[in-house]
Parts: sequence; C-alpha cells; structure tokens
Amino acid sequence: MSFYKRSCFIFFGASLVAISLQLFLVKNYVIDGGIIGISIILSYITREEVGLFLLLLNTPFFIIAYSYLGRRFLMLSLFAILVLSAGTYLLEPIPVLTHNPILVIILGGFSLGLGVGITIRYGGCLDGTEVLAILFSKRSPFSIGQYVLFFNLFIFGSSIFIFGLYEAIYSLATFFVAYKTIDFSIKEY
Repeated sequence: MSFYKRSCFIFFGASLVAISLQLFLVKNYVIDGGIIGISIILSYITREEVGLFLLLLNTPFFIIAYSYLGRRFLMLSLFAILVLSAGTYLLEPIPVLTHNPILVIILGGFSLGLGVGITIRYGGCLDGTEVLAILFSKRSPFSIGQYVLFFNLFIFGSSIFIFGLYEAIYSLATFFVAYKTIDFSIKEY
C-alpha cells in the first residue's frame, strides 16, 4: 500500500481518537492509558492543552521506534501524533456529547480503540506505550492490546487520586472496550 493511502487511514484513525478524547472522555474525567492518559492528567493539573503534553512525552518513544521499527514507522507515527494534537486542540471548545457513563464508556471506548487500531494497522502509532507493545508483542504470545492494558494499570490506579474512584472505574471500563476494539481491528497485523 502506498505511503499516501496509509497516511489517509492514519489521519482517519488519529481523528477518531481526537473525537473520542475531546467529545467523550477528557471532559468527563475519563482517561485513556499510556502517554495519552498521562497527558490528560497533566493537562488537568496544569490547565495546559493536552496536545502539548502528547508531543513532549512521546518524543523519547519515537526515537526508540526509529531505531527498531524504521523511518517509515516514525514518519507515519509523527503524522498521527500531529493529527491527534491538532484534533484535540480544534475540538477542545466543543462541549461533550454526553455525560451518561454507559455511553461515554461504549462510544468513547469504541472510537478510541478503532482509531488506535486503524493507526497501528496502517503502520503508525499514537502513543509511546504502543511502540513498546508493538516491539514486545513481536517477541511473545501476548497481543498488542494485552500489553497496552498491562502498561496502563498504573495510570488508571493513579487516576483514583486525581479524579476519583468512579472516574477511574469508568476509565478502566472504557479502556477495556478500547483494548478489545484495538485487537479486533488489527487482527491481521
């Protein structure tokens, strides 16, 4: 598949993640895991844009990605991060679509997981922990989604102290939906 076609799919995937974050998750204090989750927590604490932290915190992981996964992966991933950062910035003024926890978990989790899965399937990633999950999954029987879930248990645990117990439970439930959707959408990866 051409670089251009891959870029179009990655644009779509990163846009889905931005929609999930800004229209379902962030303003309901439901976090994603990985660098995105850490960025949401830091954004909440500092009142800075979440996109700024996404760019800063992902940089070391993309240096690792370049070393192990190549230049094309790095370029597609940087493009995905830029689309995600711009998308979260542009969608930030728009109010959330719902405050209903069930809808937030299902719609936010599905959109998040599908966006991440599409991005990975077409050769990029949106989060430093996904880089590690891709590398580890190539050398073990565990899936990318299982590794991402494992990495995120700490982040979800820490969200209890920042947002509260219910929000942490909603975050974990949302990520479970996302993790299942990630694995489903990249089955053939």
